[in-house]
This record gives sequence, structure tokens and C-alpha cells, in this order.
Amino acid sequence: MTETAERATSARGGDGRAPTMGAFAYFEGALVPFADARISVATHTFNYGTGIFEGIRAYLQDDGGVAILFAREHYERFLRNTRLLRMEIRESAEELVEITRQLLRRNGDLTDIYVRPVAYKASTSLRLGLTGMPDRVTIYSFPMGDYVPTTGLRATVSAWQRVNDNAVPARGKVTGSYVNASLAVEDAHAAGYGEAILLTGDGHLAEASSANLFIVSGGEIATPPLSDDVLPGITREAVMRIAGDAGYRVVERRIDRTELYLCDELFFTGTGVQVAPVEEVDGHPVGKGRDYPVTMDLQRIYFDAVRGRDPRHADWLTRV
Repeated sequence: MTETAERATSARGGDGRAPTMGAFAYFEGALVPFADARISVATHTFNYGTGIFEGIRAYLQDDGGVAILFAREHYERFLRNTRLLRMEIRESAEELVEITRQLLRRNGDLTDIYVRPVAYKASTSLRLGLTGMPDRVTIYSFPMGDYVPTTGLRATVSAWQRVNDNAVPARGKVTGSYVNASLAVEDAHAAGYGEAILLTGDGHLAEASSANLFIVSGGEIATPPLSDDVLPGITREAVMRIAGDAGYRVVERRIDRTELYLCDELFFTGTGVQVAPVEEVDGHPVGKGRDYPVTMDLQRIYFDAVRGRDPRHADWLTRV
């Protein structure tokens, strides 16, 4: 492996191998052995990317149990986003939360867990369109620690623009639209960076390949507005809330590319990345380099909350 590839592998927090899946999955209305949760190669979603997905974390608690983070919020967003593809999902948000609890109990992993629900067009018709097709939900899980390092990332501004909301809905987690993120992050990894930052069509910051972003500058924490092709991240909203509670000034505003090179701190948020500081962008050290007091303060508060150590945020967690 080249030095560049080693740096990219290290930066993204793993060796790229597929995770070991849980023994069971939710598929076609029942918990089944994971190996039996199969779709046809002719399935509409497989051919055209007509699916909606979520990423949900469950965390090992200090008392040895496991709790799902923002379970209801994730499934409410999930069902709301299915409307973008004219889906009719039989399960309610409350039912999906309970199904997920049963799935994690059945799989029995006493560790940090990643949960992936997918709503998909189950028809084997190859016609283009969205209506007149059966819609189904599947959910699977697997153990997962840090998706990327939470001590410092190297990032680059991508040549690929963030998908435009007038082309493919940027506010929904549409499976097909993540080709955009895959292209950007693959180029970043090939160049030795751990993450890609995408711009809007008019050159303002949007988000990272699979994370929202914040800059800290002059005592202000700023994040791009949702109107700049930004996914309404649940972790984004939580971090804005805890930052405000901690006394920081938080604003949503348009952010220019050059602010990446001039800001005091830069960090990503998301279910996968959690709260991750960025130490370098395009070879420019962020701020003083490896000194991110605001980011690390927010990260500490966030991790205390997800581990069940902070009673102020007990409502974030659903015990398995």
C-alpha cells in the first residue's frame, strides 16, 4: 500500500472491509435470518436508486445496556422523506422504533451499533416512474465504532458539486443521490485525504460527503443553511442545541470557501462521524492546528449524552 493510500485508510478510520452483519434483519414484515433478506436483481430500487435510507446509532451505555440514539426522530424523518418518492409505507414511526428494539435484542450485540433502515420500491418492473409499485422496508444492523477519527481529520474541497435540490432532493436520503458523495469521497481518499467537502453550484459551502459542517470563527459557530443543498441532519440539530445551551453563539448563514482556510476551528457532525474536528483543509492547517477547544467541548457534551451520562439529554435515548 502506498503512503497516500495508507494515510487515506487511516483517515477514514478503517481498512474498508465489510462489517460483520447481525444474524437477523427485518424484511418483508418479519425478523428473518440476515442471509434470507434478499431482493431480486430486477428490483426497481436496485436498478434506479429509488430508495430512502437512514443511518441510526445505538450506543453501549455505562451501565452495560444499549440505547438507540434519536430513534423516533430518525424514523419520523425517514417516513417524511419517503414522500419524496411517492412511497406508501405500512409501518408507523412508533412501530419502526419497536421493530428496531426487537432486532437489536435478537442480534444481541452489547457494543456500539449502526442501524440501517431502507425503504425501497420492491417492484421488479423496469419502467421508469414511482407510482403503482409496492413499497417495502428492511432494517439491518452491525457493530460499529468510530466511522472516522474523532481526534482530527484531513479534508479537501471536492471538484464535484453537492447534488442540487432541483435535480435530486438534497434534503432527503435518496439512495441514488449518494453516487454524488461516493465520487467526492473516493477522489479525496485517492489524494490522501480522509473526507471531502462539497460546494453548491454557486461556490458556497454545502456539506461533507456524508456529514454536516460547522466553522468556528471570532467567537461564532456557523453552519450553512438548509437552502444551500444541506441535509437537515439530526446530529446537526442536536449539536446546535447543545452549543446554544453551553453559551456559544450559533448562526446559520452562507459560508464562503475561503473561510475554511481562515477559521479558528472546523468540525463535521453526523450519525456516522459523530462530532469530528478537522485539522487541515487542502494542506492549510485549521486555526492553530490540533487545538480545537470549542469542538472538543461540544464533542465531550455529545458523547456524555449518547452514553447516558447526562440526564439533561435522557430523552435522546431509547433503551433496547
